Amino acid sequence: MRLLLGSGGFRTDERVALLAAQMRDHFGDVAKILFVPYALADHDGYVQMMTERGLNAGYALDGIHTHADPAAAVERAEALYVGGGNTFRLVDELHRRDLLEPIRARVRAGMPYMGVSAGSNVACPTLKTTNDMPIVMPPSFETLGLVPFHNNPHYFCGTNFVKRDDDLHEHFGETRDDRLREFHEMNDTPVVGLWEGGILRVDAGRIRLIGAPARVFRRGHQPVDIDPPADLSAHLSAAAQGPGNAI
Repeated sequence: MRLLLGSGGFRTDERVALLAAQMRDHFGDVAKILFVPYALADHDGYVQMMTERGLNAGYALDGIHTHADPAAAVERAEALYVGGGNTFRLVDELHRRDLLEPIRARVRAGMPYMGVSAGSNVACPTLKTTNDMPIVMPPSFETLGLVPFHNNPHYFCGTNFVKRDDDLHEHFGETRDDRLREFHEMNDTPVVGLWEGGILRVDAGRIRLIGAPARVFRRGHQPVDIDPPADLSAHLSAAAQGPGNAI
């Protein structure tokens, strides 16, 4: 399988250029990419925005929402790109449109997959490590299960500070590490906390980190900070999870 999983935060010229270069290397000479905009409410506007901001790397994006039969569109697609937004809304749409299995089968057969933010969450076994508010209740938390780890996009370490006038005040809320520690109280699957601008490239079982740092969380272990470029395979592969994995 070949996957490109981005955290998000591609808002500077440098980050957009990095993403575009990775996309061109990942997708190659495909003529058109099937784009899944279900994580946002305005599907047409989403496709237009992606093109205007250069987040399509010059490829033509074919919105899956324009197809009367989305599953058939997946079967015909050369490549797939799942956009970010609200993960619960995205997963709800994928379940209700019976798209999980068609996408899973095509990607496992070799179709290149790309996901950013919510789109990277759904490549994992479940949506349990999303940061999003559950604005809808999907039929299941199950997602595509294309990789043997969970992803936490938009990760940052440490506490939050709130700016009031010219002063910064500590928020004293839960940190992202606190929430991921809670995840591992109930689950075994490793989690990669991916900083903004970060990208994971998954190819033939190898998991490479590009663009920004990551923190890897494993149940029973101290978190590990990793700078790019790096190979995360030893930390995130199925073998790293050990027996009795509960996703």
